[in-house]
Amino acid sequence: MKLDILALGAHPDDVEMSCAGTLLAAAALGQKIGIVDFTRGELGTRGTPAIRAAEAAVAAEVLGLSARENLGLPDGFFRNDREHQLPLIQAIRRYQPNVVLANAIHDRHPDHGRAAELARDACFLSGLRMIETLDEDGQPQQPWRPRNLYHYIQDQYVTPAFVVDITAHWPTKWASILAYRSQFFNPESTEPETYLTSQAFSQFLEARGRDVGHLIGAEFGEGFTVHRPVGVRGVGELL
Repeated sequence: MKLDILALGAHPDDVEMSCAGTLLAAAALGQKIGIVDFTRGELGTRGTPAIRAAEAAVAAEVLGLSARENLGLPDGFFRNDREHQLPLIQAIRRYQPNVVLANAIHDRHPDHGRAAELARDACFLSGLRMIETLDEDGQPQQPWRPRNLYHYIQDQYVTPAFVVDITAHWPTKWASILAYRSQFFNPESTEPETYLTSQAFSQFLEARGRDVGHLIGAEFGEGFTVHRPVGVRGVGELL
């Protein structure tokens, strides 16, 4: 299945928190969207891999994804090396996205920066025909290199290179976040409190969306950074 936009996340819920509104905006224009999670989040204080998988499936329904899969890389211990690049290269060649959205280049969680590097290198390597990978049927995959790679903003704020207006899609984005009942504010939970589970963190996520949206005169926005300048056909394409 070919996707227009493929979002990558080190953990289930990374994409929902950081760029779900952008995916929803693309889907509203008729584009196909999908998510590939690197790990099952097995090092998380709350929940279990099975619970996180079930929550990710609910979030996928909320977002109307065309595809979602989990690579099963080791949470906290995956690296940007051949062993971990190849499964991602297979996924990129399987979905042939035009655009890839990936983790923040620098962030509070060390997995996020490593995931950004892994995404960057895998996007390049997936275009090399001398790297051989097989599909689910054991057939050789064709090389594929996404046209663009953008990194979403996560916990640590960085000045975005561009901002997507997600105002119309904020309620659905928020519903996709709340699908992860084990990970965010839930007064009914008896599990230990974490950085993410406080009501203050949920308020922070909303404030971040409003702050980034304010940069472009929108109620809510999502920001992205780039490795190289973004090209446009004319100034009329810029809001």
